[in-house]
Amino acid sequence: MPSDMVRVVYTKYNGAAHRDYPARRLNEDDLGVWVGVTRGTASVYHGRPSVEQIPFVLLIPHRAWWTGMFNPPPRTSEVYCDITTPARWEGDTVHIIDLDLDVSRRRDSGLIELRDEDEFEEHRVSFGYPEDVVTEARAAAARLLTALGDGTEPFAAAYRKWLSAVGE
Repeated sequence: MPSDMVRVVYTKYNGAAHRDYPARRLNEDDLGVWVGVTRGTASVYHGRPSVEQIPFVLLIPHRAWWTGMFNPPPRTSEVYCDITTPARWEGDTVHIIDLDLDVSRRRDSGLIELRDEDEFEEHRVSFGYPEDVVTEARAAAARLLTALGDGTEPFAAAYRKWLSAVGE
């Protein structure tokens, strides 16, 4: 039986630390594993100690090339998806490789953006992303650019009940 707590570990493709934090397991469904992070949670961000100032919910899909972070106000991004390799679980720790590309939806305007293409291109070369990784990352970003705007779940409303559970 999985524990109530999960350790979320993001690295870059070259193995460098990116993000690392504990989260509470909220649910598992056909979409993936939903975890919540409360305000005040000690974390590591870009390899440096940090404390989460705004709670959020993370959806870790079962086999997709992305993770979805769902945010309350005052965060400007309502939804922020990291393009990643599929999650790899070791017990209650999930390992995720961040591939730099991000897709977000702004809270105020609903604008959907593809972000960090320059970082993706730089790391594609310097970290040596294999062609299949590049193809999967770009395809995931394209699917998310559509899904964040067309009412596809979990991006429409499914996340709201989990967000309220972590202190929206």
